Parts: sequence; structure tokens; C-alpha cells
Amino acid sequence: MKNCSKKIWLAFAATTVAGACLHFLYDLRPALLTALLSPVNESLWEHLKILYWPCLIAGALLARGRREELAPRMAALLLSCAAMLAVGWAYHVLLRGESLFFDIALYVVLAAVCFFLPCYGNTPLGSGRFFPLALLTALLGAALIVFTFFPPDNILFFDLSGVWSWVTLPC
Repeated sequence: MKNCSKKIWLAFAATTVAGACLHFLYDLRPALLTALLSPVNESLWEHLKILYWPCLIAGALLARGRREELAPRMAALLLSCAAMLAVGWAYHVLLRGESLFFDIALYVVLAAVCFFLPCYGNTPLGSGRFFPLALLTALLGAALIVFTFFPPDNILFFDLSGVWSWVTLPC
């Protein structure tokens, strides 16, 4: 895959803004569709939506169905989502951090990973890995939808807004 073009930089900027706007969508317009696309609470899991949906759509538009370009974008998206959960858990649960600046910076950095990692990877993922990556990406999207309405009893799904002021969570 060639180096990142101006088109990718513009897509990154637009997608980052779109994801930030998704954060507030459900609060502004609570409905079934907005619940599927935006966080319904302040859990770590729900915040994957602001990264997953915009990056998935932008990646599909940038690749325009070309497997050799879509596969690395899906891999970068899966990596970014896993990193968001892992780093978010470490920061908010283990370290009990509550910095809005940290959350915003993490989101922007991981959105950048979605867009720029596929541009500079030494060994782009080929079409032989397209179907496993597409399956994992679809499964993550399905899990985001299902767990919106049926969240498991797990720390990743707890609403962490103001949690440290009244409870101590086991680690």
C-alpha cells in the first residue's frame, strides 16, 4: 500500500470529528439507532463505538472494496479497538484515572492508528487474510450491537462515570 495521501489525512480528520460527535449523539437524541451507533453510558466497551463505526465506514470508503487495501484497514481497526479496551482498562480501572485529556488523546491516537498504520506497514496483509479479518470485524460490530442491550456483568461494561467517588472496584 502506498504512503498516506492527502485524501487519507482528510478522512482521518473528518472521522475523528465524527467519532467525537458520536460521543454525544445518544444524549441528544436517545433512540434505537443512536444507541447502536453511540455510547449509551460511560463504559469502556460503549466507547468502542466512537472508534469502530466511523473508522469502519471511512476505511471501507477509502478501500472501495479492494481487498488488498481493506484487509490492512480492518486489521488496524481491530488492533485499535483492542488497544482502546486494554489501555482504557489499565488507566481507568487499575490506575483509577479520570482525565478527559487522556481519553481524548487516546481516542485520537488510536484513530490515527486506524488510518496511518495501513499506509506504512512493511508487509501489508494480503487477500488471503481478508475473510478472517472481515469475520472478526463483523463479530466485533455484532458484539457492539448485542452488548448495547445485553451487557455482561464485567468491568468493561460498567458505567464508570463518577464511580470512584462512591465505590472501590476489585482488580
